[in-house]
Amino acid sequence: MDMTYYDHGTPTERWERARMFFDAKDYAAAARVLDGLVAQVPEQTGPRLLLARSYYHSAQLRRAEAELRIVVERDPVEHYARLMLGRTLERQGRQEEADAQLRIASALAGDFAEL
Repeated sequence: MDMTYYDHGTPTERWERARMFFDAKDYAAAARVLDGLVAQVPEQTGPRLLLARSYYHSAQLRRAEAELRIVVERDPVEHYARLMLGRTLERQGRQEEADAQLRIASALAGDFAEL
């Protein structure tokens, strides 16, 4: 499919298109739309998190990790990004790194029983 389809429209239209692809479980297509959108609005966390989720669900784990690390660098108390980063590291077989992120995510969620 022509890349202009993925990049066409306003940021809001592209966000909606990406959500449609994601909801339809076409994670690779969602990632293609979101990649351009994140490049255009890099400061926005929502599109970057959905891009990371799209990468995660399409088994592009290194890319998911890279996006999640940007989110937690910018916002260290972003609970969901920490949780996703932990799960992404687990899927890569990096359990020790994953455990550290999952502990932080639990603490941020107020779930101190797991610490």
